[in-house]
Formats: sequence, structure tokens, C-alpha cells
Amino acid sequence: MDLPGIDLNLLVALRALLRERNVTRAGEAIGLSQPATSGALARLRRHFGDDLLTRDGQRYILTPLGTSLLDQAEVALRYVEHTFAARPVFDAASSDREFTVVMSDYALAVLGPELLRTLERQAPNVRLRIEPTNREAVDDAQSALRTADLMVLPRGYLADLPSADLYRDRWVCVCAADNALVGDALTADQLARLRWITTYDAPTQFTPADKALKLAGVERRADVVVESFLTVPFLLSRTQRVCVLQQRLAKTLQAASAVRLVELPMLVPELVEALWWHPSRTSDPGQRWLQQVFQEAAAALPDLQAPSAVSAGRQPREQRQVSIPSGSAEVPSGFGDEGRWRGRQTGDNVPEV
Repeated sequence: MDLPGIDLNLLVALRALLRERNVTRAGEAIGLSQPATSGALARLRRHFGDDLLTRDGQRYILTPLGTSLLDQAEVALRYVEHTFAARPVFDAASSDREFTVVMSDYALAVLGPELLRTLERQAPNVRLRIEPTNREAVDDAQSALRTADLMVLPRGYLADLPSADLYRDRWVCVCAADNALVGDALTADQLARLRWITTYDAPTQFTPADKALKLAGVERRADVVVESFLTVPFLLSRTQRVCVLQQRLAKTLQAASAVRLVELPMLVPELVEALWWHPSRTSDPGQRWLQQVFQEAAAALPDLQAPSAVSAGRQPREQRQVSIPSGSAEVPSGFGDEGRWRGRQTGDNVPEV
């Protein structure tokens, strides 16, 4: 392939056309007139030997090749953008660089407000693109971090990548503020009798708290499963269900969702949220600045405190230490997105998310 003869502007047009599936909208997205965008589409069709977009009634649809090129164009353009965004020095106050960060709704809710305040003070023109944590990003973090600048993910799952701790969190039981079935303290027997909303309930996708409850012999009545942390407090409101959530998230949403936090009757490993990046970005001054911004935002978070029922002096029953035996098939091998423990059984090479 004659790479010097390829116009990189066609890559921009290709992504816009495949995204929008409309010549006029694609042109508006990249600042080209309709005739200029039509000309770019014609050149792309000649290059690939394929229509890429075909008419289906009143709309255009992607050809099989166009569909396969959509993700490739996104990744390729990210590589190009990162390459040409590199500078020997980084001036946050004047930079208009865009950074891409992969993080969950939980991490964004906890860290986002302080992060944005820090950005407003230090870099008013810097743009931040937040992408949700997904299975592909977690299972192949090396590849994901070639196009994303940073990933926010707990300790215990990723390895062989540069990282830095951000903050710690605890797991607590959460219920509606007016839930009469839950007092100031809970026992394992009570937890077994209550109805539950669970998060990410699958054989290879669960939180450390889920694992601790199971090892303590608590068989939960889980009739609602949500693949999200952020929505759970609002679903609990005015019901008699309970859930286990990260304390920082539950405290953040406590007033808005009218929920109450109660200590669990067993000890659960803390969640340590960390920042991850690709080794190739270690010497990038803009990358190092962004890492520092995240660490400053995390340092400004309040210290963890026990739920109000405990801090007010009403002590829960004695917590039961749950030990996880080494070498057991029940041992979680690590936890993925936002502390979801992902058990690895013998012969499993890639755990599910």
C-alpha cells in the first residue's frame, strides 16, 4: 500500500460518514460542504472498491465492509490524534487538547465533581472525553489504553501496567430510609431473610461483598439484578429491599435517593480504586499532568467514616471475619470494573466481566 499517497483527511471523512450514514450530516460534523463530502465518499469508494453506504428506502445503511471499518476508523483516528497531539512540553493553562478516560458511573460519580473543579482551575480549555468501562476494555486493557489516555479501575485485576492509587472505599448495606425491616445493625440471618437488589450477578461477575456474603452462608433472595451501581439507591427508595454498595457512592446519593447505610455483619475487603495507563505514555508531559490532576482530585475526597448508626454510638453486632482459603476453587482471582470480583476456575484463561 502506498501510504504516502493516502490523504489522512479521508480517514476523518470515513469516520464521519460511517457514523452519520448521511452525507449532509457527516459534512456538518467535520466542517465540510455537502459537495466536498460527496467527493470524499467517492474517493473512499474507489479506494476500498466498495459502496460503504447504500440506500435503503429513505435512509442509508452500511455495507458489510462499511460496518467492519467503523470501529477500525475510530481506533485509527485515535492513534493519529494521539500522535499529532504530542508536544515536548504541556501548558495546561493554554492547551485545548482532548483526553480520553475510561471509567465507570460509580467512579465518575465519586471523583467527577472534584475532577472537573480542578480542570476548571488549571486548564479551562482542555476537553475530557469519558467513556464507560466495558468488558472489552477490562479484558484487553493493553489495547484499550493505546487509544485511551487513562483508565480508572480497582486494584486486584490488571497487572503489568503502570498505575497509581487514587482512593479507598468500603462496602456497606444500603436500604430505604423508611425500611422498617432494617434496624441499626444487621445479622447474617436477617440478610438471608431480606429481599435484595444485586449488581452484576453472574458466576464470574460479582463484588467482593457478594463473595463474603456467600462464604458467610448468606443465601440472598435476589429478585432484581441491575448492571449499574448508580441507579441502585433510587431503586431502593420506598421499598423493603436491600443492596450492597460502595460507601462513597451511597453517601453521595443518600440525600437524593432517601436511603440509609448500615454496616455489614462481616468484614469485606476494601476497594482500592487506581489509575492505569499504557507504558508508551509514561513520558508524555500532558499525560503526566492529567495523572496528577486525578490524584489531586482523589486527595480532596473526604475520609471514609462509618455509617451514621455506628458513628452515633449504636454499635452493630460483632462482625464476623470471613477468611478465603488459599488455593481453593472458590478463591476470587481478582476484581474487575469497580470491584466486581471475577472468579477464575481451573482452565479459565479470560474471566468474564
